[in-house]
Amino acid sequence: MLRALIYLLPLALTIFAFIDCLNTPEDEAKHLPKIAWVFIILLFWIVGPIVWLAAGKLRQAPAGGRTPSEWHRNHRQEWVAPDDNPDFLKSLKEESKKDEALLKDWEADLRRREEELKRREGDPDAL
Repeated sequence: MLRALIYLLPLALTIFAFIDCLNTPEDEAKHLPKIAWVFIILLFWIVGPIVWLAAGKLRQAPAGGRTPSEWHRNHRQEWVAPDDNPDFLKSLKEESKKDEALLKDWEADLRRREEELKRREGDPDAL
């Protein structure tokens, strides 16, 4: 069992470093181009992944939720809380105005129908 661990641990480390390197944007790879880091990780089985994890990448929180994909990087929106989002608050005000207008229309229709019913019944007080 211990012999299997001697082979599986470096393999897992290599796979992790390889995937991490592939998912890292090109401008966050330090010292060498990203393709060079991929070759170092794959050719130098134990040392390559350790060097990548120690010195190959900027280890800080990416600004704006960056992703490795160029398309995602250029088309990502910054989300804010709904109560801080002016567009969301504006849409709530517009919906509220629409709802108020609809309610007024319904009330006017209801009054008109009530007046019609009173007239049909022949109520002399209806007007």
